[in-house]
Amino acid sequence: MSENIIEENPKHIILTTGVYDLIKDHIRKRKVTPTEEAVLTLQLKHAEQVLRKDLPADVVTVDTVVTIKNHSTNEEKTYSFVGPDKARRKNNTESILTKIGLALVGCKEGDKVNWVLDGEQSEVEVLSVKRVA
Repeated sequence: MSENIIEENPKHIILTTGVYDLIKDHIRKRKVTPTEEAVLTLQLKHAEQVLRKDLPADVVTVDTVVTIKNHSTNEEKTYSFVGPDKARRKNNTESILTKIGLALVGCKEGDKVNWVLDGEQSEVEVLSVKRVA
């Protein structure tokens, strides 16, 4: 299975208008699989859009450091999400438009997401979110 995001029910996500538009453009440019497109489109339909100043501090967005736990492997991993133009491997930053970024964007601490990693479905939990900018 090559899909990376699996959701049966759309999760309630909170996005800034800028990130919402970024994801819509990413979908429009066909940079996601058909399954991801369907999931993201449904999530965007139900997303709450807010101004950046009104975004809760514990919501995954650009310029956040996010620690997740994979409940299938019991492993924890930390990601530093930035905008696609600022993502650099040498800085250990990930674009919010990567597979894991799209799976987590708009989620808050404590949220759980079903995600396919290396061909296996996993449930990942957002353990912490910290703003860096």
